[in-house]
Amino acid sequence: MYPRLLELGPLTVYSYGVLLAAAYLLALYLTVRRARQFGLDGDRVLDLGIYIIISALVGAKLLLLVVDFNYFRRQPAELWTLARSGGVFYGGLVLAFLVGLWYMRKHRLPVWTTADAIAPGIALGHVVGRMGCLLAGCCYGKPTTLPWGITFTDAFAATNVGTPLHVALHPTQLYEAGAELLILCGLLAFERRGRRFSGRTFWAYILLYAVSRFAIEFFRGDPRGANFGFSTSQLISLALAPVAVVMLIALARRRPVNPAAAGAPALAPVKRKRGR
Repeated sequence: MYPRLLELGPLTVYSYGVLLAAAYLLALYLTVRRARQFGLDGDRVLDLGIYIIISALVGAKLLLLVVDFNYFRRQPAELWTLARSGGVFYGGLVLAFLVGLWYMRKHRLPVWTTADAIAPGIALGHVVGRMGCLLAGCCYGKPTTLPWGITFTDAFAATNVGTPLHVALHPTQLYEAGAELLILCGLLAFERRGRRFSGRTFWAYILLYAVSRFAIEFFRGDPRGANFGFSTSQLISLALAPVAVVMLIALARRRPVNPAAAGAPALAPVKRKRGR
């Protein structure tokens, strides 16, 4: 689509970088706002968010290196492209989870309540980030004859990320952005309903994302590693989905806690006006 937004002399502003930065900022904003509603230390959660962003960037690139190891082994000079690649989302998610868990335990933040505050921010950031993928031409789909197929024509996208040109492709970037938007709306809409418990929102996000990502991967056309007929992300989805179900069941059996610690914002106290 538009992999390069602006070219100012020697300086090039890439659409993916701009959208990725916007994704992280929006995710941080929503997370900190929710953290304060949950009665958490907003400044501490902001620091946590920065740690998560850094670890997500590193983890995504590391998993991309693993997935395309044979390619980089044959062409080690191409390792520098990792610096400008978005990487594999699951790699970022897993490393961010581990770093976040370490940070929360170190600073004594309630783990699952904090995770509940963060989960919708991840979904929101992913919606915006996938729009960056669409503009850059990466994470493209397989050829299709469906009327909503999308055709890329920018030669730079083909050179940069291998996007097929002049052929209609499944808009898998939009599939995933749409799925994440539905997940985000679902998490927020049902957060106050049913039996609330710490960890419900986070593990519901993991479950829903694993299911949607597994399905969307069938329409992806870019190289993503393959084992037993499944992509790397599909194998991770197959592993995460049952873990999420087990965690939801286990956490639901815990003794009920107060709303502020049960994965939903606490209601602010009503201020009464003094009579005149």
